[in-house]
Amino acid sequence: MAPWAEAELSALNPLRAVWLTLTAAFLLTLLLQLLPPGLLPGCAIFQDLIRYGKTKCGEPPRPAACRAFDVPKRYFSHFYIISVLWNGFLLWCLSQSLFLGAPFPSWLHGLLRILGAAQFQGGELALSAFLVLVFLWLHSIRRLFECLYVSVFSNVMIHVVQYCFGLVYYVLVGLTVLSQVPMDGRNAYVTGKNVLMQARWFHILGMMMFIWSSAHQYKCHVILGNLRKNKAEEVPYFHFALVSANYIASNDHNQSSILLLGSWMLELLQPHWAMKIKVTP
Repeated sequence: MAPWAEAELSALNPLRAVWLTLTAAFLLTLLLQLLPPGLLPGCAIFQDLIRYGKTKCGEPPRPAACRAFDVPKRYFSHFYIISVLWNGFLLWCLSQSLFLGAPFPSWLHGLLRILGAAQFQGGELALSAFLVLVFLWLHSIRRLFECLYVSVFSNVMIHVVQYCFGLVYYVLVGLTVLSQVPMDGRNAYVTGKNVLMQARWFHILGMMMFIWSSAHQYKCHVILGNLRKNKAEEVPYFHFALVSANYIASNDHNQSSILLLGSWMLELLQPHWAMKIKVTP
């Protein structure tokens, strides 16, 4: 085996293996989606597994066995409840260790060791990991607020596998960030013993990008949430004509043409997902 391959395998800790497996699974799913339907055994089950929201509502009707695994899309808020609680706890533990010198709980330290946390390596990474965890927690709080008070969910469904993945995802993301913090026993290891001295220009740039992207994504969600309401506060279905901070609709909200304006609606089909790429780790 080539030396570079041996080095990569030796650095493949459990968390990296999980993310690599998930990446490979998504790529395989994309490749299978490109195959003609007749070449894929169990095509209906596969399509039901990967389809999402309104894409499950097409023809022909889905079998009852598939509908048994449906979960309401409004359960999206569960992802962010878990993230606020879990990643808030991780952030509290990291803050206690960085600024007060308090050790991590023994069970959490043991879990981080199993997952491949570094020992005495790259102490300058502590501030970066701290900021990412702060941004992840703030993002989860904002998204939970949007799920509860901004977004208007219809009666569409997601697959229970997608729901479980969303729950596990935010737990794994927080652990992945925390595992990048170099450890000195049960304490975070900081070069120079002053984490604020690690501040660099890219930390400021990252903070500015996070604030701008979060504000932009919130604006997109407000626009999309308002589109789901008519004068009677009902949730109609629309066919969208995307043209360009508000939307223009005909005087009759029962009409099916709505023009989206601003917030990159002209440049991107789904700007809220583009902002999510910038916001999340």
